[in-house]
Amino acid sequence: MADSDTPNLPELLPDEIRREVRPGTALLRLETTHDRQGILDGAWWPRSRDIVAELPSLITELVRYLGPISRVGLDASAWDELPTRLTIDDRVVHIDSFAVGDDTVLITRSERDHFSLLVVPPQTTPDAARAAMAKAVEAGNVRGAEQILIDTGTDPDPPRRVKGR
Repeated sequence: MADSDTPNLPELLPDEIRREVRPGTALLRLETTHDRQGILDGAWWPRSRDIVAELPSLITELVRYLGPISRVGLDASAWDELPTRLTIDDRVVHIDSFAVGDDTVLITRSERDHFSLLVVPPQTTPDAARAAMAKAVEAGNVRGAEQILIDTGTDPDPPRRVKGR
């Protein structure tokens, strides 16, 4: 007998999913197990700091596995521009600006279920990105996103180029 008060949420993700979100655009890797004890639930490798270009493909792919996404938390200083909301696949996704660091994106499904993804900087080499993403979904991982980027040789804060040099 079904409980009418229980929301009909999508099934949990398989133990590991690794998928290119849009060819040449971003790479997404998720690990969500029944216990969800790790610090991170996955990793995302966007190809630019343009959130308006990058976020729709990520959200579309996440919705396939997690169901509707209501909010995304990002560090405004890590992106070129940060709108307060985007309409993605005919749904409004609210974008919150937090000082979470540019190495993390927080995804909210419903009002009570949150997922934390490592954000691999766009300029990262493919080998370093793959290593960082693998560490993020490693069973029993207790390292935070910033430490994973350091451990895999990914520079989370590359030097900014000065115009004219």
